[in-house]
Amino acid sequence: MVDILVIGSLNADLVVRTKRFPAPGETIQGEDLAIIPGGKGANQALAAARLGAIVSMAGRVGSDSFGPTLIHNLRENGVDITDIRTDPGATGTAIIMVEASGQNVIVLSPGANGKVVPNDVEALDFDQTRLLLLQFEIPIETVACAARIAHQHGVRVLLNPAPAQPMPEAMLADIDILIPNESELALLTGMPVDDRVQIETAANTLLDKGLQTLVVTLGAKGALLVTADGAHHVPGYTVEAVDTTAAGDAFIGGLAVAILQGQALEEAVRRGNACGALATTKFGAQPSLPKPEEVNRLMSLIP
Repeated sequence: MVDILVIGSLNADLVVRTKRFPAPGETIQGEDLAIIPGGKGANQALAAARLGAIVSMAGRVGSDSFGPTLIHNLRENGVDITDIRTDPGATGTAIIMVEASGQNVIVLSPGANGKVVPNDVEALDFDQTRLLLLQFEIPIETVACAARIAHQHGVRVLLNPAPAQPMPEAMLADIDILIPNESELALLTGMPVDDRVQIETAANTLLDKGLQTLVVTLGAKGALLVTADGAHHVPGYTVEAVDTTAAGDAFIGGLAVAILQGQALEEAVRRGNACGALATTKFGAQPSLPKPEEVNRLMSLIP
């Protein structure tokens, strides 16, 4: 039995730190290039595995030098890589600039991630899975197929609709928990999200369409849990941010593991907040994902 199945992306993150982001047409000096394992799917898989879950990852890498490195890193961190395929051509890459405050800008090149197809999903064993994690760094028709099959098998489905793009309304019926950030919620609903009232209003339009639960991530401000019973703000944790890359993925890994452990949704969101905060205190995506003792320590210091 697998606690969590992740179907999604594996990327090589090409990361450069800069004092500030360049203006259009400007060239600025950066630090040395770092090549770090990443990809939203792989990040979330590793985040959950590092917190103690039994995790399997399904996706594709290319035949270049990046692919074996990404697979090896997942295996070394306890993720089952049986369902990761290797295609001729390029592995997915993310070109990331991180400025002094820890904020980042990212450009994705999908590579093999763009070749993850519904047939890949249909070959998986959902009967041995408790929870499915999905994102939008693979084709949306594949995401929709995975959500539908998982729902049919009684598997709980968590969807992180990132990078932001429109999604078919019919998909909402197959999603148990939708986890957008503010900009993703705005794109999904076509509504403003400039304050809490607007965020709640936008979230409720999705509830009206059949979704049961939303967790809207708010960065350093924490997250807003929205259900039919109302909205509840769960504050974030104040830390010294170095790099925000993969903070959202750490949040989702923490949330998913806490849900599987039987924690109430509000407490699961609080644990996700702690995981996301800790991920910002270290450089890089997967190297920054926290261990259980780090999460417990932060939550004990700041209840």
